Amino acid sequence: MNQYWIVLLIAAAFEVGWATGLKYTDGFTRLWPSVATIAAMIISMYLLARASAGLPIGTAYAVWTGIGAVGTAIAGIILLNESRDWPRLVCIGLIILGVVGLKAFTHDGSSPPAEDAAADVSQPRQST
Repeated sequence: MNQYWIVLLIAAAFEVGWATGLKYTDGFTRLWPSVATIAAMIISMYLLARASAGLPIGTAYAVWTGIGAVGTAIAGIILLNESRDWPRLVCIGLIILGVVGLKAFTHDGSSPPAEDAAADVSQPRQST
């Protein structure tokens, strides 16, 4: 697992934090839970942007949202006594399967950063 995947996992953890934190802000009427939630949002987005520098954006975003959705659902079950019914758990399992599949079938570094791609286009090709 390269550094971009590690950064993406940390970004997803912060996404779980801010998504769960929304419940504790009471519509952003409570100061400190709101401050913590907004800070987690900023950190999560920044780290997602950093991770997308070395991963395909579609994969990075899908994995980030998938881990965030699963983590937030699990946090809701544990912290907020949300439903544990089997259809919900099956759907959470399907999201996990999708995230694992994206990781398994993504080749690290398959998408060069935009400025590298632009530089490649502007370079004249040598004919042989």
